[in-house]
Amino acid sequence: MNRSLRAEISAQLHTLEALIVVIIITGVIIFTVQATSLTPLTSSTANAHIEAQLQTIGQDILTVLDHTSQGQNSSLKEDILNWNREEYTWNSTAYCSEQNNTLNSNTAEILGSVIVPKGIAHNVEFTYISDSESVVTLAYIYSGEPSDNAVTISRRVLLSNSDMSDSSVFQSTTGIQDADTSTDFYNLIDVKMTLWRM
Repeated sequence: MNRSLRAEISAQLHTLEALIVVIIITGVIIFTVQATSLTPLTSSTANAHIEAQLQTIGQDILTVLDHTSQGQNSSLKEDILNWNREEYTWNSTAYCSEQNNTLNSNTAEILGSVIVPKGIAHNVEFTYISDSESVVTLAYIYSGEPSDNAVTISRRVLLSNSDMSDSSVFQSTTGIQDADTSTDFYNLIDVKMTLWRM
């Protein structure tokens, strides 16, 4: 009987030791998980973060360009009104057209100081509805085909006949047509900015 009592006590001690070891190991695992910084390492998560940053930058730029003081045109509207229908590309110092004209606009200035130094490729396009009710897209600034993780931000700009000195000269210069010749409404321009990391 003495032996069975010792065996029983020994078995209980082994069980108690095993239980204490399980509690200690569980505590170590919980401590390790809480102490370790878990960061997303997948490319899709990283791309989503980059896309969110680009979206915010693009929205901020278009908001700044479209801000206006009372009674004045926004910088974005002025850039559209002063556009000569040329397509511009960044040549590492300025935005130039194929005719070697330099783009001097508020859009070019803010993109050159905010986007270009960060190595962000970008396209800016003007989209409008023609008098035949088809959608027309014209490139303003072109940096190539966007990558798969590109984001597009847009802002609509209302043009009125009263915004320009001569609407027929504006139409012949830009190609943007008067959508309604019977009213002061000229056209609604959708300014699309596409941003992506190179």
